[in-house]
Formats: sequence, C-alpha cells, structure tokens
Amino acid sequence: MRHAGGGHASKPPSQRQLRVAEEIRHLLAGIFLRGEFRDPDLAGVSITVTEVRISPDLKHATAFVTRLGRSDIGEKLPALRRAAPFLRAQLAHALKLRYAPEVAFEADTSIDYAAHVDELLHSPEVARDLGSPEEE
Repeated sequence: MRHAGGGHASKPPSQRQLRVAEEIRHLLAGIFLRGEFRDPDLAGVSITVTEVRISPDLKHATAFVTRLGRSDIGEKLPALRRAAPFLRAQLAHALKLRYAPEVAFEADTSIDYAAHVDELLHSPEVARDLGSPEEE
C-alpha cells in the first residue's frame, strides 16, 4: 500500500486525486482558520495548508503545512498529529467519499527555502558578483 507523497510515483495523480486533494486542502484551511482545536499547542496558531497529496485509493492524505513568516512549524507537527483523528472526523462529515482519508502532516519548508535564496541573491557579495546594472 502506497501512502500519499511516499516517494517516486509511477504515474501522475489522476484528476479525481487532484480534485479530492484540493477539497481536503480547502476544508483543512477552513478548520485551521476557525481554530476549532482543544489542544493548547494549537490555540491561536495560524497554520497554512500549502498542498495536499492523496493516494490513488483516496485513503491516505499528506497535508503540507507552514506558518507564514515563521519557521517553527516543525514544533507544531506533534500537536497536528494528535489532532488528526478530529480532523479526519471533520473531513468525513464534509467529503462525499466512502471513506475519510487518514491525514498525515509534513512541514512545507519550500517557502523558507525560497526566502533564504532571495536573501542570498540580495546579499552584497552576490549582488557584486552578479554585477548589478546600476553599478555600470
């Protein structure tokens, strides 16, 4: 059994997988926006769901999450994993699927990486090496 995002997929996701994954992303984003958690580690925490990948059988979903402007999403993953059964129940009520998928959470570090690359590109050393047009 393959899990969503579990390495090298042999073929791209189907339209149904993409549609269900986006619906799950939208539903999770709404739940996070409303802050419907009893867990004190998630109280008042702003979480953004950047992507959801789902297995071909629609039984396993991986949600990639981040906190915009913060790099501490890794610290929130244990709390999100504790909240997974609650979130699955919420998805079961909202999705029109035979089974609600198990949801796993992964930190999306791509935004942090992009910010780091941007910072490097704007550093004086790199700007000098690139020979910015203003200096010519």
